[in-house]
Amino acid sequence: MELAPGLLLLLLPLLSVLADPSPSPPPEPCELDDEDIRCSCNFLDPQPDWSSALQCTVAVDVEIRAGGRNLEPFLKRVDPEANPRQYVDLVKALRVRRLTMGAARVPAPLLFGVLRVLAYSRLKELTLEDIEVTGSPPPTPLGPSGLGISSLRLRNVSWAVGGAWLPQLQQWLKPGLLQVLNIAQAHSLAFPCEGVRSFPALTTLDLSDNPGLSERGLVGALCPHKFPALQDLALRNDGMETLNGVCAGLAAAGVQPHRLDLSHNSLRATSNAGDPECVWPSSLNSLDLSFAGLEQVPKGLPAKLNVLNLSCNRLNRAPRLDELPKVGNLSLEGNPFLLTGASFPQENTMNSESGVAPACARSHLAVGMSGTLAVLQGVRGFA
Repeated sequence: MELAPGLLLLLLPLLSVLADPSPSPPPEPCELDDEDIRCSCNFLDPQPDWSSALQCTVAVDVEIRAGGRNLEPFLKRVDPEANPRQYVDLVKALRVRRLTMGAARVPAPLLFGVLRVLAYSRLKELTLEDIEVTGSPPPTPLGPSGLGISSLRLRNVSWAVGGAWLPQLQQWLKPGLLQVLNIAQAHSLAFPCEGVRSFPALTTLDLSDNPGLSERGLVGALCPHKFPALQDLALRNDGMETLNGVCAGLAAAGVQPHRLDLSHNSLRATSNAGDPECVWPSSLNSLDLSFAGLEQVPKGLPAKLNVLNLSCNRLNRAPRLDELPKVGNLSLEGNPFLLTGASFPQENTMNSESGVAPACARSHLAVGMSGTLAVLQGVRGFA
């Protein structure tokens, strides 16, 4: 069938595009959603277009990843110690409330220079992931009283100054505002406690995913009497072994959490021989011992709890009343004794390798994969 001349003219531009063998242009490193709420950047190109990040200035939630680059060359282009007052009006106009920065090797003067500028912003939540901070931070600046954030999250962040990073970072934060602190995959949690200031408003402290912490490192990480308002303490996957050891660590640090998460630790049901009995904080009303590999109810539980989570363990029988504290809400799902005689095929009733229910095994695998991916991402970023 012969195409009409007019129709052929209309199709020519389309045919020329389809016939063009030239590759499509690389995707933009930054993407801004249609509502101008979230903007994410991932600068993986060998010659990144850093100016693409300008579109993120209108976003509320911003994520910027530098592709594992060493950002030291930026020190030659900017002066991190310059007075940021000339940019105050511009910074105050930014809509950003949540900022994530990651995948970079950052000189400390540059990082703290950014924090110095952000002190004039309306930022509330800051996350640093897969970052290596090199060198020492500059002197604490004069001017604003610090970065006024309520939430700080750090994952796989290493500091050249070792455990001294926390008191140094504190000097750049506005005192009395931080409510949530999350530190995961830390290279050092042995803080010089004499230099750490109190966190008067901190209610949530999450030190999960630090398997080298263990009970012996608790006092160094929970600097005594620095967390007077603490309500939620998470120690998931932190190498904890016994309830008595954790209790002793909390007592030595003087913390009084209301809720304690010890899930994903390989806990023993009994304490070490010769360890004195420990009294739990009277404020504690919720204890999470799920995914702890327990084959029996552990000794040394608090006398009274509102919530006790023993789900996804290896309990082969129902707990006796004399093994349990006075508890308002007890969770036992995912333990073998609840699945005995259930109307499931034998091969699906239990996971033969882990000894836990299939749903629990899937949940545990998801957590493990998440942690592994985070580690690999950090290693790949610095390769």
